[in-house]
Parts: sequence; structure tokens; C-alpha cells
Amino acid sequence: MKLMVIGDYETVLGFRLVGVQGAMAGGREEALEALQRVLATPDVGVVLMTETLAKSVRDEFEARLYGHGFPLLLEVPDALGPAPDRLSVEDVVRKAIGMSL
Repeated sequence: MKLMVIGDYETVLGFRLVGVQGAMAGGREEALEALQRVLATPDVGVVLMTETLAKSVRDEFEARLYGHGFPLLLEVPDALGPAPDRLSVEDVVRKAIGMSL
């Protein structure tokens, strides 16, 4: 099972240095194309996407995140650091299962 990352040049390059394959995207359309390509790869178990790109494809990202169990989609900070409006793990779980921990 593979881990893959979708993000900006610096983020993808950093993950490649530790052996994680990825797809670079510079905006909404490229992010959607990369997400579809990665999701079509059968042996991918975890997909990391930078918060900035995930925000640009929020509807599609959340439909996949909350509608399917596999592969697991996670948001990671990009080279600029975490987004100020970032959801906590508790908020994500509450949204996914409808109850708080």
C-alpha cells in the first residue's frame, strides 16, 4: 500500500526526498486532475494533500473524505505552514461520524 502526496513543488519535493511519490499542482484544475489520477491508482492507501490545494477543491475533497473509507485523505500544511482556519482532529471526526469524542 502506497502513500502519495499532492501539493506545491516544495512539498512534493520534500516528500520525494523521503521516498513518497507525489503529484505537483498549482491550482484547482491541476489539483482535481492529480486527485483523480491518484485515486485511480489501486495500491494507494493514503493521500496527503496540502491545505491550500484541499481548500481549492473542498467540495470534491470532502465528498471523497466523508463518502468513502479508502483511500484515506489527509490535509497537510504546505511550505508556508498550517492554515489559520485549520480544523482540529476532533472537528473532523465530529463531521465524519456526527458525534464528538
